[in-house]
Amino acid sequence: MGIFSRLGTLFKSNLNDLISKAEDPEKMLNQIVIDMQSQLVEAKKQVAVSIADQKRLEKQRDEQADLAKEWEKKAMLAVRAGDDGLAREALKRKTEHEGQLAEFVKQTDLQKAAVDKLKDQLRSLNEKIEEAKRKKNILVARQKRAEAQKTIQATMSGLSDNSAFDTFDRMAQKVDQIEAESEAATELGNEMSGDTLAQKFKALESSDTGTDSALAELKAKMGLAPAPAPQAALPAKNELEDFAPADTARTTEPSRNK
Repeated sequence: MGIFSRLGTLFKSNLNDLISKAEDPEKMLNQIVIDMQSQLVEAKKQVAVSIADQKRLEKQRDEQADLAKEWEKKAMLAVRAGDDGLAREALKRKTEHEGQLAEFVKQTDLQKAAVDKLKDQLRSLNEKIEEAKRKKNILVARQKRAEAQKTIQATMSGLSDNSAFDTFDRMAQKVDQIEAESEAATELGNEMSGDTLAQKFKALESSDTGTDSALAELKAKMGLAPAPAPQAALPAKNELEDFAPADTARTTEPSRNK
């Protein structure tokens, strides 16, 4: 079984285990991504080892090629020296290295093909992990939205009970009653304090003819009626005393003398 097949099996086993145990989808998904990233690191290490094996085979291949060339040169040197026997021994050694060279070439090509395939699978695995991260974010957002909707629905269901609204209505009625009692107390206090006669005249002085006066002013402004005559001012307090009955004056005079 290849490394990526083992990783796929491990992913599935971890996922099934987390699904059976986890209660929080966000924590579960985060843990899955963490596990996948850890396994991706291990996969990278395995690919790195395979690349190192390829490099070692390439180095051994090149060494056998150099040795074959070197023994060929030695055979040529023996031929020039007239030693055919030595030349044959050198050629045999050359043949041995060429055989090993051919095997290393074959193994190097196979290793290179395997490494290229592993690199492609590693890139694919990395892309799937990145896709898993994106899906995790989407799922977490969906989870949070669903939880928010659930909370709101639970709140609304609780508010469907009329007891809460009945309490608000009772409190509103109570506040209205308190306001009415306060206004009544204020009005009663004003009526029971001070000179009531002076208060009545004060109210008369501050009163206005209201709508009739406003209507008269509007007609005068439009030229449909003469300007209203200014309202005569009420007599002052000292003037009222001048018009007081004589009996009252006589009654008050002895009391002054007292």
